[in-house]
Amino acid sequence: MWGGRFDRGPAEIMEKINASIDFDRKLYAQDIAGSKAHAGMLVATGILTRADGDQIQAGLDAVKAEIEEGRFVFRKDREDIHLNIEARLAELIGPAAGRLHTARSRNDQVATDFRLWVRDALDGLIGQTTGLVAALLAQADAHTEVVMPGFTHLQVAQPITFGHHLMAYVAMLERDIGRLRDARARMNECPLGAAALAGTSFPIDRHMTAASLGFDGPTANSLDSVSSRDFALEYLAAASILGVHLSRLAEEIVIWTSAQFRFVSLTDAFTTGSSIMPQKRNPDAAELARAKVGRVIGALNTLLIVMKGLPLAYAKDMQEDKEPTFDAAEAIELVVAAMAGMIADLKPNEAVLKAAAGTGFSTATDLADWLVRALNMPFREAHHVTGRIVKLAEGKGIDLDALSLAEMQAVEPRITDAVFGVLSVDNSVASRVSFGGTAPSGVRTQIAAARGRLGL
Repeated sequence: MWGGRFDRGPAEIMEKINASIDFDRKLYAQDIAGSKAHAGMLVATGILTRADGDQIQAGLDAVKAEIEEGRFVFRKDREDIHLNIEARLAELIGPAAGRLHTARSRNDQVATDFRLWVRDALDGLIGQTTGLVAALLAQADAHTEVVMPGFTHLQVAQPITFGHHLMAYVAMLERDIGRLRDARARMNECPLGAAALAGTSFPIDRHMTAASLGFDGPTANSLDSVSSRDFALEYLAAASILGVHLSRLAEEIVIWTSAQFRFVSLTDAFTTGSSIMPQKRNPDAAELARAKVGRVIGALNTLLIVMKGLPLAYAKDMQEDKEPTFDAAEAIELVVAAMAGMIADLKPNEAVLKAAAGTGFSTATDLADWLVRALNMPFREAHHVTGRIVKLAEGKGIDLDALSLAEMQAVEPRITDAVFGVLSVDNSVASRVSFGGTAPSGVRTQIAAARGRLGL
């Protein structure tokens, strides 16, 4: 390609480190779409003849067909997807192919291709995550009244409902969808026409190419156009946060399916067995989802490190932007799909959940609240009285509602038998009617609101 400047070819190791065709071939569809848009603009502005433009368009269609049918030969000596396609185009249509690169550089070409690819990845991930939310909403809707323990520090804290617990993840994932949508809106500008870094002297129409590729408009600064990868960083950041949320959910599924908890069960579709222990049912899908998130976070770290010290404008370091992004996209898409499948598959063990909800003196806060309401006791005093009653029950090895009225009155004489109305887990969850609370009525309101926001 640069034989006019160089006397001989690169060293073998230089060719190996320089070539990117083994991974950037993923960009073939975006590269061809960008070239078709560029060629159309060159014809419209009179830079190319209609005859050359028609040849280029037909040739690019033929190249795309060859790639998709598996007939295209990718050559490492042609370095990247851009030169592989351009060289094959020249073989098909002759000298007209050489005019396609007028008024552009591989710098703005790859920036455009990569933006198009990331935009497609964002669209796919938004759709997938919305599907996962739909699965969570369906399970939450079916289990708005199923009582379970809520935890802090992985210790039983207060009774909640299973539907409420799942709606916490719906809230997280809605924010994730918002971040993904924000990233898509922010990156939807077209670098094509920035050329190498300074723009071009040809009378191109960057607004035309931007519109034909579905961008909101062209990027504003040619230097920034070719040297920025923050669109990929933002995609990876949003995907990493989404992954953290999914990893937390996967961790809970691992815990919940254990013999020690038995809160939920998964079918054969999302579990595996052991090669030596015939009784085992392992939640491998959840474990792998939890682990694969590390690849997404690692990709974000990789690209941050690649970009952090680069002067303007383009540097070859940026060739290292694609592999981690491609790998992260594959990983997060697989994790979302696996989580959606598991959520639809899991079945809560309602009896175990309810029994666990009553352990650990989980209604102690309800007792303290009752003391405040019924006896006009300051909350700090009520907290102290409740602590003494909990200590009494703990010493006897019984739950709060198993204490007699006389035993509680020995701690606080003004307590009446009305207190027993707040000590059951069912009454506890039903009383939590504050906005966003765990009461079944409130959970149903949350579900309806989420469906409305997402159009589900």
